[in-house]
Order: sequence, then structure tokens, then C-alpha cells
Amino acid sequence: MASVLLLPSSSSSCCCSRKINAAIHVPNLPKLSLSLPKIPMRNLGEELNIRDGFINTIPVEKINDRSHNSSTNIVTTQLYALLAAVADRVEMHANIGEQRDNWNTLLLNSINMITLTAATMAGVAATAGGIGMPLLALKLSSTLLYSAATGMLLIMNKIQPSQLAEEQRNATRLFKQLQSQIQTLLAIGTPTQEDVKEVMEKVLALDKAYPLPLLGAMLEKFPAKFEPAVWWPKNQVLQKKNFLHEGKQCDNGWSEELEMEMREIVKVVEREDIEDYVRLGNLALKINKTLAISGPLLTGIAALGSAFVGNGSWAPIVAVAAGALASTVNAFEHGGQVGMVIEMYRNCGGFFQLLQESIETTLEERDLEKRENGELFEMKVALKLGRSLSQLRELARKSASSRVDEFASKLF
Repeated sequence: MASVLLLPSSSSSCCCSRKINAAIHVPNLPKLSLSLPKIPMRNLGEELNIRDGFINTIPVEKINDRSHNSSTNIVTTQLYALLAAVADRVEMHANIGEQRDNWNTLLLNSINMITLTAATMAGVAATAGGIGMPLLALKLSSTLLYSAATGMLLIMNKIQPSQLAEEQRNATRLFKQLQSQIQTLLAIGTPTQEDVKEVMEKVLALDKAYPLPLLGAMLEKFPAKFEPAVWWPKNQVLQKKNFLHEGKQCDNGWSEELEMEMREIVKVVEREDIEDYVRLGNLALKINKTLAISGPLLTGIAALGSAFVGNGSWAPIVAVAAGALASTVNAFEHGGQVGMVIEMYRNCGGFFQLLQESIETTLEERDLEKRENGELFEMKVALKLGRSLSQLRELARKSASSRVDEFASKLF
């Protein structure tokens, strides 16, 4: 019985012993050998090339190119800012030009209606005869209307609305031309800081040549001497390298024959075209001065005559005749837009003067590589004068043999 009692005890201990061994004896796992890669040490150049969490494979030598591109981007941004300013000026000058053209039409019609109404009242007062309130009313009304017409004419003749409108039209055209030059430079050129400075000077020169305000900045409408308009900087470098032909020709398209041709063209432009427009401008200026004085003078005489209607036989005649003449003079001056003609002559004279300076400045540059390409320059001169290349060369040959019987320009 004792043995019986001991057996279960020993078997239970054996079971416990097996269970414990099963829990303790874990099978041996194979050893893993982990080898971590060495992190390479980056130098300063590689650190500078890190972008957005990954490394760009850009050599350190190209960092200078980035700074160059950054400066180019700044220049391009400045040119776009100037382009926006030029586009705004185009719109402003177009709007102001239209407004001042309306001034000319409205003032002309208003002053002529006032003058003719005053002349009619003076005539009716003369035919009514007698004295009394009706005669006094007609005389007073006629005198007041003539006086108002005189004052309005003085203002109108001072500002010359037709000339103001032509100034703004020319400014609009020249700013559009500058706008096109900037767009071409941005499209096919390599702009530099010098280009930005040059464009800025051109904008300021145009602002000075064609001011927008009237008070304090308006151009003198009756100068002592007629002078062509100047809308370009005096220190402007007129010759530019050609983007397409640069570096492809050792002579840059120039030859001794081409230089002689350009010199002869300058002689013809100066002797024929500029001289003729200066002559016509002085003539138109004298006519405009005479008309500007005659109009207010006649309306003033008519006002005095209407004041004495009924006191003599000559007073109504003077009042009516002077009023009719004043309307005629006013219609001829402002209806014929004599001021606009003067400004047109100023602009044409300036165009030929700019062409002359452009050719002379280009020929004075002895380094051919710094000039604009000769073939392109010749084509531009021919187009500005409204001629083909063969016609331009023929004109130069005529000038060399002193047989010129025509103007250099066929455009105007």
C-alpha cells in the first residue's frame, strides 16, 4: 500500500519535471549577423545641393550658373515691369488724345454758335430801331455773347486742342513702338541691366516730350522758332548687336560701299527732308499765330460794335461783319486743325533727325562688332524711307553725283 501510495507521487513529479523541462528548453535559433551600412560624410558642396529632401546630382561648379540665372531673372522681371508701365501709358495717352480731340470739336461748335447768335442779335437790334427795353436787351445779350466768345477763344487758342490731340496720338504710337521693342528683346534677346537702363531712359524721354498735364507742363504752342520734336535720350546708344547674325561674320555685314551709301543718305535727308519740314513748320506756325490773334481781336471789336448799336449807322455793320469774320477765322484755324498740322511737321522733322543721328552714331563706331548688322541696318533704313534696297542704293548714287531731284522719304 505504501508502494501504491508512492507511485502516483513519483509519476506526478515526473510529469511536473517534464512539463518544466518543456517550458525551459527552447530550441536554439541561428545567429543573425547584421551589418549596417556606413553613412557617407557629405561635404559642403553636397549639402548645398540638397533640395526638398533628396540630393540633386548637380556639380558644385554650377552654383555660379545659378547666381547668373538669378540675376537674369531679375533683369527679365524689371523688363516686364517696364512693359506693364509702357502698356499703361499707351492706354492713358490714347484716352487723353480722344478727350482732347472732343475738346476741339465741342469748343469749335460752341464758339461759332455763340458768335453767330451774337451777330444775329446785333443785326436784329439794328433793324428794330427806336429805343427802349427790347433794344437794350438785344444789345446787352449780343455784347455778352461776344465777350464770352472772346474769352473762350483766348483759352482755346492758347491750348490748341487739335495740337494737343495730335501730341497724344504721336505719344501713343511711340509708346506702342517701345512696347514692341521690349517684347522683341524678351523674346529673342539676352537682356542685361544696360537694356533696363536704356528702356527706362526712353520712357522718361517720351514722358518729357509728350506730357499729359496741361498746367505747368504743357508744351509751348507758339515758340519763337520752329524745332522738330525730340523724344529720345540724347545719350542713347542707337546701335545694337543683331541677335541673329552676331558672331557669324567678321565684318558684321559692313563694307566700305555700305558706309559710303549711308553717308550719302544722311546728306539727302538733311538737305531735302529735314530742311523742307522745318520750312513748312515755320510757315504753319506763322499762319497759326496770325489766326490765333485775329479771332479774339475780331470778336472783341464785334462786342464793342454791338454795345453802340442804335447810336450810329456804322456800329451794327461793325458788330455783324466782325462776328462773321471771327466765325470764319475760328473755323479755318480749329476746323482746319492748323495746330495739328504744326505738330505733324514737328513729328516728321523729329523722325528724320532721329534717323540722321542713328546713322551718324553707327558710322562713328569703329568697332564693327559693336554695330548693328550692316545688312539689317540697311534694310531698316530703306523701310523707314519707304524704299526698296535697290531704290535706296540708287538714291545714294544720285547724291554722290549731285543729281538728287527728290526727297529721301517716299512715305511722307
